Amino acid sequence: MVRNRQVALVGSTLLAIGVALAAANLRPAVTSLASVLGDVRGSLGVSTAWTSLLTAIPTLCFGFAAFLAPWLGRRLGMARAVALSLLVLTVGLVLRIVDGPAVVLGGTFIACAGIAVCNVLIPVVVKDSFPGRVGLVTGVYTAALAAGAALGAAFTPGLESLLGSWRLAVGAWAFLSLAALLVWLAGARHGEVVRSAGPRAVTPKRSLVRNPLAWVITVFFGLQSLLAYTVMGWLPQILGDAGVDRTTAGLLLAITMVLGVPVSLIVPPLAARRSSQSGMVLGLGLLSVAGVLGLALAPSLAPGLWVVLVGLGMGMFPLALVMISLRTSSTSDTARLSAMAQSIGYLISASGPFAFGVLRGVTGTWTVSMLVLVALLVLLTALGWIAGRPRTV
Repeated sequence: MVRNRQVALVGSTLLAIGVALAAANLRPAVTSLASVLGDVRGSLGVSTAWTSLLTAIPTLCFGFAAFLAPWLGRRLGMARAVALSLLVLTVGLVLRIVDGPAVVLGGTFIACAGIAVCNVLIPVVVKDSFPGRVGLVTGVYTAALAAGAALGAAFTPGLESLLGSWRLAVGAWAFLSLAALLVWLAGARHGEVVRSAGPRAVTPKRSLVRNPLAWVITVFFGLQSLLAYTVMGWLPQILGDAGVDRTTAGLLLAITMVLGVPVSLIVPPLAARRSSQSGMVLGLGLLSVAGVLGLALAPSLAPGLWVVLVGLGMGMFPLALVMISLRTSSTSDTARLSAMAQSIGYLISASGPFAFGVLRGVTGTWTVSMLVLVALLVLLTALGWIAGRPRTV
């Protein structure tokens, strides 16, 4: 028996830890820099246009770089491809703190390219290496991702005060990605393949571009990402304009992110046990609509309640990830659907925060922007209802 890079990774406990640590690194690159963005701008003396470009890089990179992920997975094997992406992430995190504005942009792009590959390949590893525990491991993966995002936002300002520099505070997250890389190298091992005298079955290559269900899942993924990044980008400003003080607004944003941890541990295992996930989509969609309507019509009445509802509704993200696995019947289809949904989906979501802010500027109020978001949430829920039906692409 020999090891083969195209054979699934062995689903060991150490691999599961590696998956969780990799996931914990998929958002601090974004949230750590965002949490000290004012100091970054002041230090570098950059314009608003530069800042807008910096905030747009992650989703754009997630979209474009994700197209390469399936090719890397096939060419290098999952163990090497994910390891390379974690190495690229670590290099990008270090590079972006060593020089001026152009290097910050370039380093952020490199770091996010590494994240994009992990975004696509980790769900494939989960389906292939833990076939009987897809829901549980997906829950751990998305909970770690949410926890990493919250930690990046919450601890970077404190690290800046402790270390005396935003560069050191932002660069410190490279230690977490390096730890993930080391654990991954230790735990990611391809299984053994037994040579057979009989003919080997060949899985035909096919495109999902003409598959209606694949497009439904792709737009569903894109719209839930649009909701998440719009909330992360604008919620403090919305609350601030409603009279909520800056500290409280930041705390409420942190609550929406922290809620992703328990939601991620609950939603995927429940979804994996059901043949249809349509009812879960409907429930999460109603929570989101209620929260956004509350922020649109009475933001200062009960901001804590509206934020909790929105945070719970953002459980659409782990549900979307687990549905990528549940709606495919083979590892190759999982890789193709994951790449399609995340590449095109993140490109769809990139327009959300920008358009949301532009509409606010044109109308002079958040109400119209929020009502448009409600309409998109209705569409998101309808698409999720269709995607949740028990069938495969």
